[in-house]
Amino acid sequence: MITTILFDLDGTLLPLNEELFMKIYFGGLGKTFEKFGYEPKKLIEAVWAGTKSMINNHGQTTNEFVFWPSFYQIVNGDHSFIETTFEGYYSSMFDEVQKSTTASMFSKKIIDELKQKNYRIILATNPLFPRIATEKRIEWAGLKVDDFEFISTYENFSYSKPNIKYFEALIKQLSLTPENCLMIGNDALEDMVASKTGMETYLLTDCLHNEHQVDISKYENGSMEDLYYKLSNFPKLDRKL
Repeated sequence: MITTILFDLDGTLLPLNEELFMKIYFGGLGKTFEKFGYEPKKLIEAVWAGTKSMINNHGQTTNEFVFWPSFYQIVNGDHSFIETTFEGYYSSMFDEVQKSTTASMFSKKIIDELKQKNYRIILATNPLFPRIATEKRIEWAGLKVDDFEFISTYENFSYSKPNIKYFEALIKQLSLTPENCLMIGNDALEDMVASKTGMETYLLTDCLHNEHQVDISKYENGSMEDLYYKLSNFPKLDRKL
């Protein structure tokens, strides 16, 4: 019986245009640092290097602490200043990225209904962003941080999707029973790999991401509206919160 629902964020609870997201995001970062003499192209190269290290993280330390050494191999400068400037960007200019997203009329309805029915709700977003950037995107989706029992970010996680260890770590850390979990996401590789742990899965097709040409017919799939009606039929659970 399903008792725990895990959601991806970008492209799932928060529909977005990924190409536009990247354009605005990197454009804003470049402008922020260019004022201080940093070359935007070099900065973006450094961010990608750090991202690659997070994706390849094998769990020795958090994604935050594997990101920065890779970043500083490409961009030199005062570490405290650079990291403070990143925080300043996420606090202000990152809001421009919201133009690449669209709040779904179903996201809040789904979350509110699951809360009323006493389901555990986990935000299993790929932990490649800091907490502040993740909280912003939750708000753009019309949701609240406290809608979720747990949110994976680069500060608190040591694996990334599509590494199966990402989901195994969630299972261990939150004492989940895989057979009682439903993972919902829009990425045919990154999110559906959860099925290998024994979790049930649902692939959202509104913003489907399938660059590896995965055969999606083996996964239950549909639109956000389809998902809403599916979850509406889930029973209310009798458990203490």
